[in-house]
Amino acid sequence: MQCIMMGAGIRRLGLGMALLLLPSMVSAHPHVWADLSVKVILDDQGRIEALRQRWRLDPFYSLVLMEELKAAEGDAPMEARLDQLGSEIHDNLAPRGYFTEITHDGEPVETDDVREYTTMAHNDRVEFMFLLPLAHPLALGEAPLRYRIYDPSYYIEMVHEVNDDQTPRADALVVTGAECTTRIIAADPDPEQVAKASRLDRTDEAPDGLGRFFAETGEVQCTSP
Repeated sequence: MQCIMMGAGIRRLGLGMALLLLPSMVSAHPHVWADLSVKVILDDQGRIEALRQRWRLDPFYSLVLMEELKAAEGDAPMEARLDQLGSEIHDNLAPRGYFTEITHDGEPVETDDVREYTTMAHNDRVEFMFLLPLAHPLALGEAPLRYRIYDPSYYIEMVHEVNDDQTPRADALVVTGAECTTRIIAADPDPEQVAKASRLDRTDEAPDGLGRFFAETGEVQCTSP
């Protein structure tokens, strides 16, 4: 991932992204959404070593970002501007664990730093793709791995890719390198949390952690080698 600084215009854009992607700084309940797809990467011993994620930002917000990128000062090509945007997103997500919570047998799974990431524009959507490595390769055994990907403030709604009938797409959660079963479990928020979110508007700040109640759960169960 090439990081290119492009002058004051791009730096101002970066501040705008910081306001979006640092939930403690912004107002709450969903105003932006991202469609997720996750590929679980296994090593040659059948242990999980990383989650490769793709986030597709919604068409309207993608349009806003692309217009800001085009209007930014300087003569850098769009590819370089998207690279810089990706660097801004990465830097803002890193302190928040990339919005990803992973557990195995009820215990949290530690992740490592993201070093492989890219940003691109495709079919009128801005896409952010990255490889989130585990701190240590994980052998599942009998217990499944579960993850949730969510904005704690619930400013950004994050859901897995769906078909026209709103069922999860086959490629929304896949595993490479082993015989595994997967499923995506819909969120089932408590009515109190639903009411709390519905009362929020753009002038309100959500309590940190609200987004967890609305997060889908991805589950992976692999056959022991």
